[in-house]
Amino acid sequence: MKAQALHGHLDALLLSVLEDGPLHGYAVIEALKARSSGSLNLPTGTVYPALRRLERAGFVDSSWSTVNGRERRTYELTGSGRRALAGERTNWHEFSSTVGRFLGAEPT
Repeated sequence: MKAQALHGHLDALLLSVLEDGPLHGYAVIEALKARSSGSLNLPTGTVYPALRRLERAGFVDSSWSTVNGRERRTYELTGSGRRALAGERTNWHEFSSTVGRFLGAEPT
């Protein structure tokens, strides 16, 4: 699946992945890939800018650590991020229900 197809939904997906706990950037990419059974294999050039945007919005905090001599940035959901995710879920359910009325049913 191309990043373009996710327009408007990437932030919600990232918040959802971080809901289970802090992850470093590459682990976020791997979690997206795993939870989508490989359909979401997004490049770093898509994910990292989105994580920084979420951090600027106050939905994600990050911290640097050194693991095996390598610097890595770990991202964690904030309280605002949890509230934003709840809102995104509500919006998604409304959207998918509405679109499903058109695309989900076979014509009679």
